[in-house]
Amino acid sequence: MKASESKKKLAAADKKELLATLQARFEKNMKRHEGLKWADVQARLEDHPAKLATLHEMEQTGGEPDVVSHDKKSGEYIFFDCSPETPKGRVSVCYDRAGWESRKEHRPANTAVDMATEMGIDLLTEEQYEDLQKLGSFDTKTSSWIKAPADIRKLGGALYGEKRYGRIFLGHNGAQSYYAARGFRGVLKV
Repeated sequence: MKASESKKKLAAADKKELLATLQARFEKNMKRHEGLKWADVQARLEDHPAKLATLHEMEQTGGEPDVVSHDKKSGEYIFFDCSPETPKGRVSVCYDRAGWESRKEHRPANTAVDMATEMGIDLLTEEQYEDLQKLGSFDTKTSSWIKAPADIRKLGGALYGEKRYGRIFLGHNGAQSYYAARGFRGVLKV
């Protein structure tokens, strides 16, 4: 559990509203999680209130989190941000703190890695981003930072993903760059 998770707790009204939203999304998008039952997901969520609070943050920043898989070994349900475009409450951010610090001027308010850590989620990996795109068309007008491999990051770079012309594209930028149409998507294991 991340340090920030242990302090999170959702108000009863927010919890009820969030569970209703998650259930409606779950039932509307069964192709994302065939064979899974909402009652099992909800029971797991209620056993992990800090994770429910994290899902609330994902929802509040426009991520539209939904279950995309289930790890039978650990029992964890895997949630990805499934908003059609990169979450609106998480755009115009550098990749990470080192990228932010390397900017001499016009620094954005935050970074993708810092925001994700604060929320209690991880950025999607390349593989997870490709898995997400198998579930629909995401980031057709925007792009999302994805977790940069250490060797790329060490050289000052970072990666992003987007879908154009019916294909998935992974691109690169300096970690210090930021754009109004680039944010980040997260993954949460509950």
